[in-house]
Order: sequence, then C-alpha cells, then structure tokens
Amino acid sequence: MIRSTAADDLILGLTRVVDLPGLTDAAGAPLSAADIEALVREADRFCTEVLAPGWQDADREGAAYANGRVTVPARYHDTMRQWIESGWQGVAAPEAHGGQGLPHAIWTAVNELASAADMAFFLGPILTAGAIDCLDRFASDDQKARWLPKLVTGEWPGTMNLTEPQAGSDLGAIRTRAEPLGDGRYAIHGQKIYITWGEHETTGNILHLILARLPDAPPGSRGISLFAAQRILDDGRRNALRCGGLEKKMGIHASPTCVMLFEGAEAEMIGEPNRGLHAMFAMMNAARLAVGVQGVGQGARALQLAEAYAEQRTQFGRSIATLPDVARMLHEMRAVTLAGRLMALEAAAALDRHHLLGDEAAATRLALLIPIVKSWCSDRGVEVASLGIQVHGGMGFVEDTGAAQVLRDARIAPIYEGTNGIQAIDLLTRKVAKDEGAAMRGLIAEMAAVPALARAAADLDRATGTMLAVQARDPDAAQSLAVAYLEACGWTLGGWMLARAAAAAPDYAPLASYYVTRLLPRAAARCLEIEAAHNGMASPGLTAAA
Repeated sequence: MIRSTAADDLILGLTRVVDLPGLTDAAGAPLSAADIEALVREADRFCTEVLAPGWQDADREGAAYANGRVTVPARYHDTMRQWIESGWQGVAAPEAHGGQGLPHAIWTAVNELASAADMAFFLGPILTAGAIDCLDRFASDDQKARWLPKLVTGEWPGTMNLTEPQAGSDLGAIRTRAEPLGDGRYAIHGQKIYITWGEHETTGNILHLILARLPDAPPGSRGISLFAAQRILDDGRRNALRCGGLEKKMGIHASPTCVMLFEGAEAEMIGEPNRGLHAMFAMMNAARLAVGVQGVGQGARALQLAEAYAEQRTQFGRSIATLPDVARMLHEMRAVTLAGRLMALEAAAALDRHHLLGDEAAATRLALLIPIVKSWCSDRGVEVASLGIQVHGGMGFVEDTGAAQVLRDARIAPIYEGTNGIQAIDLLTRKVAKDEGAAMRGLIAEMAAVPALARAAADLDRATGTMLAVQARDPDAAQSLAVAYLEACGWTLGGWMLARAAAAAPDYAPLASYYVTRLLPRAAARCLEIEAAHNGMASPGLTAAA
C-alpha cells in the first residue's frame, strides 16, 4: 500500500484531482503543475525546518499572563520573524496590496502543512488571513490602503473579536457597544472572550476586528456592526484595549487565548452600519474550510508519529507495524486523512472557481462542501489522533511522544468557527433544503457514476429525501438527525475523493479499496439511523431537545 507524504498527496490532489492548473489557466493566471509542485515543496520545507522544531517545547512552555502582559514561547519571536520574511502570509492575498494573488487552494495546502507542524503558532496567521479577506471585501479604499499591506506581510496580525460570555453561538446576544466620537471614529466598550492570539509581543501592532452595537441599533443579530481597532494608534499611543487574562485550555497551550477588554478603544467602522454579521459570515467559508484543514493537519501529524513509532517498536519478534490490528489502525489513519485532505482541496478549488471565474455553480457546490469539510474533517482529526495514541500503546498516553498533544490540540477544531452540530444543521436547513435537495442530488449523481460508490450514493439519495420530509414535518426532529446526515455525506464524499485519486494515480488504488471496503459502510450505518428514526423505530421523544 502506498506510503506517500502529505506533500506528495497535496501535489497529486492539486494537479491531477481538482485540476488547479486548468482552473488558473482559465482565470488568466497561468500556474503549471511544476509551479504548484515547487510551491508545495517549498511550503513543506519551511514548515518542517522552521515551524515544526520545538512544537512540543512550545506546548510545555505555553502562553502566560502576568501583570497585564502576555508572553508566548520564546522561540515564537524568531518563528514569527521568519514567517513574516517568508512571504507565505500573502500567498493568496490580493496583489494590489502586496500579496501574490495565488489561488486559495495553494493557501489550503500551506494551511495543512503548517497546522501539522505547529497548530498553536499557525492559528495566528490563519486569523490574519481571515482579516485580510474581510477587509478586502468590506473596508473602504482608505482603510485598505492603511491596513492591508501590513496584514499581507504579517507585520500586523489580525484577530476576530466575536464571542462574549453570554453570546457564543447566539451572536445576536452581543452587548459590546460602539459610541460615535465623530470624524468616523467610535469608542468600543465591552468584553470579548476566546480571542485567539488577542495579545502578544511577537509583533509591534495588532489589528482587532470587533462586533459591537451602535447606540440606535435594532435588537438581535440585525443590530450588529463591524469595527477595526489598532492596538497602537497612528500617533504612537496605546489604544484603550487590553488583555484581562488567558484561558487555561485542554490544548493549543502555546496559543494565547485571551479575554479582551475594550475600555473606550478608538475604532473605525468596516462596511455598513448594522451589517457586521453579513461581513463576518461572508468570510466564513474560508474560515470554516481552514478549521477542517486543521483537522486534516492534526490527523497527518498523528499518522506521522504513529508510523514512525510502529516501525521501530518491536514486539513478539517483529515490528508492530506488521501486526494485523496495528496495520488496520494505520491503514484507517492513512485512508481517512487522505480523504479529508482531498475533500478540503475540492472545496478550495470550488472557492477559487467561484472567486476567480465567477462560476455560480461552484458557489453552490462550495456551500454544500463547507459544513461537511469543517465537521467531517475536524471530527476525523480527533479520531485519527486517538488512534495514533492507541498505536503507541502506553507510550501514547505519555506526553513525551507527542501523540497526546496532537489529540489535545485537535479537540478544539470541532468546536470553534461554529460547532459541528451547527454545521450539520446549516447543511440541512440552509443548503440542502434551500433548493429541495437539487444541488445535493447533483453531487450524489456524480458520486454514483463511480461503480464502487453506487450503493452508497443510492443510500445517501434516499436519506436526503427522508431528511427533507422530516424537515418539512418536524424541524426539531430533523435537526436532531442532522449530524447523522452530515456524517453520511462525509463518508461518501471521502470515498469519491479517494476513487478520483486512484483514477489519477493507480498507486492509490489499494488505499481507495481499503476505504470503500472497511470505512464506507459507516455511511450506510448513518443512513440506516436516519431511516430508523423516520420509521418510528428510534427512542420516543427524539427531538433537538433530547
């Protein structure tokens, strides 16, 4: 069975599965297969040589808060310097503001490699990329000229300040307020929590994007506006914002997760009044894709550690990698990680086809893929990390091997950027039900064209009809089954992606066959769960509340 590297898989996926060269040629920005391979190889080298060394030491040192000051692991100062100098932050950023203007699929490959190398560090650049995307779409020309060049280089990182103690998934409950000061300036008052890389000293400045309410704002989500505030103002004064403490977390210890206090901080509005959620959600496709890719990256790191350990660990007179049950776990880790990797690239390519070519069909496909990629890939990242510990046996439960850290770090991905349960509900109620399942059935028809997937595709098609019927009759019951439906979609899509990889490169056929034989039946089980509930065979009172 093939033993390719993550970089090998990414190159195959980009060049021969999702056809990035064909997409970029059509967009008038030629990018050959050789160009793509060179970019991925260089990104892999940078992540291996700069980000990966010391990832466990950084976790042990962690981020700290004392006397109003936030510190991060000492090595991160040089890591951030090298990140800025490398130019990778701007790989997919607009050329007009100093970026390279490359397809988002290239950034997705960088995202996976860097997340696998050091997830805690790379959370900062991921959020900066989100801030770049948001400002490019909604900021004024003057704001873009002042802020984007610094964000694109990474000289200024960006943060997202959404969540408050009483407002997590329900952003309509936000209380942070913005008082007009005149001259287009506002004073921000309030508290935000869970702000990743909200304060640190690896860069001279930080740009905070903040959701807040104007004095006359209507209640609920319709009354939220978006603002931007610099940590250091243009005249050199420290803005009236500060970190009030760090969260003590299960994982990503080296990433400072801050409580941010805004005490009259000067800020500027981004976009239109009371349209802040529109601006933030417009960039959620890329943000949620990035979180799914983090799951793939943690799975890749877990696989790397498990393979190395299994090969050198001898029991019963032979390497444990040759023992049937260990081999089973390693095969599952490889197949699931590759499926997620290719699924994420498929979504990224759809995003590029929409943005670069104006392809509306790609936008519809992207809308279906994003909640699946975010949820399925992040959940699989946790499962693969857990399998990695199992391969290590007792040593997996010991922090020295790193396997436990991968699981601790991976566990956040199913939670942030919209919990996976919310993603499943979004898939059903906003994506599939929107057109009575037409777009989803179009995707299912493409999967059904692969003979090995015909039965799974038929099961998923029936489950789609059932979910639409339940949604029409009892929305709460439908929402309680939404995760089962998304899981069925994810397992089936994973089989489709591996089948395409095998068609492009026959060396991948054994892994694709393993997936179809041993893992694809999990989709059928989820479809059976849906049908059982629909037929009244589930437990009484099966509702969203249950």
